Amino acid sequence: MKDFTGRETTADGGDSGLKKTVRARYGGIATGAGSCCGGPEPGVGAGVDEAFSMVTELYTPIKGYEPDADLGLGCGLPTRYANLQAGETVIDLGSGAGNDAFVAAAEVGAEGRVIGLDMTPEMVDRARELAARRGAINIQFVLGEIENMPIEDQVADCILSNCVLNLVPDKAAAFRESFRVLKPGGRFAVSDIVIEGELPPQLRHSAEMYVGCVAGAMQREAYLSVIRAAGFSEVRVVAESTIHLPDSVLSSALSQDEIRSFRDSGARIVSVTVNGSRPGVPEVPFI
Repeated sequence: MKDFTGRETTADGGDSGLKKTVRARYGGIATGAGSCCGGPEPGVGAGVDEAFSMVTELYTPIKGYEPDADLGLGCGLPTRYANLQAGETVIDLGSGAGNDAFVAAAEVGAEGRVIGLDMTPEMVDRARELAARRGAINIQFVLGEIENMPIEDQVADCILSNCVLNLVPDKAAAFRESFRVLKPGGRFAVSDIVIEGELPPQLRHSAEMYVGCVAGAMQREAYLSVIRAAGFSEVRVVAESTIHLPDSVLSSALSQDEIRSFRDSGARIVSVTVNGSRPGVPEVPFI
């Protein structure tokens, strides 16, 4: 399978077991047949769906917002911290149905370009249908994996991602690829989930929680270190909030005694938005 650059994508094979689980679940979300952590429908019911759909109300007044692209899967608002400018090229990693990509497309304008990348065919299909319905001429959605992007070198002024890199088993490869596709001086704004303290091992090994963007989370400082090791500079957390998972979610992996122990430990699951840049002369500095 090839994308618009002519490079082979890898989204149709070679998956780990967890990656297959992620693709199956998010394919179900795209078609209305599932949710990110086992609720009846996207955005309906208790659990991680409620916890992670908290940002929807932040999107609704934003120019370019497409309600049908908002599946309640984000944990931040990366476009707020990206300082996007007219005419820029933006890549949205794990673009899903296109929620952040449509916002970015409105900010960069008709002279700009947005590339949404996702490994789930159903998500890409849904995003393309929405783009066609909107008559969007500055946005395209590509099937491919973040660890091996079917995108040419040094094409992007800015990279966005929203609660996706936790779903990538090899985060170091994901950030190395992000570095590759950014122009010198390019920047990123990534919202993701990190951990402070220790999660119970049952959560770490639960595929259900992994798909819910929790079990794949790294320790906060380790996460930032992976970004810096890829070559990025000016890496800093610009926004954060604690994710409070209800017992109804935790009980899928923990007993009641284990839930109490987890609560008492002081460990936190935290949504962070991180900025960073590829060294070089930036065309647009962070605000």
